[in-house]
Amino acid sequence: MEQTALNIHITKTAKSRINELDPDNIQFGKKYSDHMLIAHYENGGWLDPEIVPFQHLSLSPATTFIHYGQAIFEGIKAYREQNGNPVIFRPYDNWKRMNMSATRMDMPEIPEEIFMEGMRQLIELDKEWVPTTDRTSLYIRPFMIATDEFIGVRPAEKYTFAIITSPAGPYYAKPMSIYVQDKYVRAFPGGIGNIKAAGNYGMSMYPSHTVKNMGYNEILWTDGFEHKYVQEIGTMNVFFVIGDTVITPDLTRGTILAGITRDSVITLLKEKDITVEERPLSIDEIEEAYKSGNLKEAFGTGTAASITSIARLTYQDQEMIFPDPENFKIVNWLKQELSDIRHSRKEDTHGWIFRV
Repeated sequence: MEQTALNIHITKTAKSRINELDPDNIQFGKKYSDHMLIAHYENGGWLDPEIVPFQHLSLSPATTFIHYGQAIFEGIKAYREQNGNPVIFRPYDNWKRMNMSATRMDMPEIPEEIFMEGMRQLIELDKEWVPTTDRTSLYIRPFMIATDEFIGVRPAEKYTFAIITSPAGPYYAKPMSIYVQDKYVRAFPGGIGNIKAAGNYGMSMYPSHTVKNMGYNEILWTDGFEHKYVQEIGTMNVFFVIGDTVITPDLTRGTILAGITRDSVITLLKEKDITVEERPLSIDEIEEAYKSGNLKEAFGTGTAASITSIARLTYQDQEMIFPDPENFKIVNWLKQELSDIRHSRKEDTHGWIFRV
């Protein structure tokens, strides 16, 4: 066992599994790197974290999060610079957002040194797992669960925070087909739609499965009052190019996740002097723009999906089809711009790159 700065104890695996990874066929969420970080919270404070071989967790059947859903997570990616060194994209923003989720779920905040330094040392140890081929990355999944052995409705007193990593290929191999949901609801004002709580995704499983059986990739959720205003796609934020303006739903009602990729895209568009509007956007306005020929592009943004074009958007009996989504002008420019920054082919003027 080795001991490093910040009392992060490292136990290395006896044998790496990296030879199991096919670099030419990396599928999202299928393989996991050799090690994981784990830290426990009890008696009002965080214990020293550890980096250990990737392994199963041992939990009581009475563990709190299983019954009451105190579980949150984040999604981050690491890439390789041209010189081969691994870098992480905007992890500080994920740390801040995870602590927002923790506060809303009445869970303890995670100290910066555990989150950031723990992640840095984990990626440094498993840096050979960061892929080098085009459109690949190392997906980083921090998560926290309540671990009291108690069946009773109250905030837990014990928690486990962990980080696991997984080599990732494209989440969507081609432009998406999206169904606009006007029956089921993802989030209401005052709820937890603006945080990354596990329950947000659990409640979406049935309607998402239903539309996938209909031939769609994902749902575009609408508001819970009128089923009129678009919110976000199941795994990402959404943007529409109407005329010369890029429009995305605003975050003011607390029903939409403040995506890190979303923020990056808005920043880059504004720097290119492209008009961006964050505001309520109704499906009626989108339909009208499509019928008039003014709806130029539609795309989703997220850590897992990065930037993905929409090829088909269906609302009730109206089908909106984009004839050439793989050649969207704004989407392809954004993809290239973000890729160049992430791989350090272009200067990072925003402080987004965290070097391991």
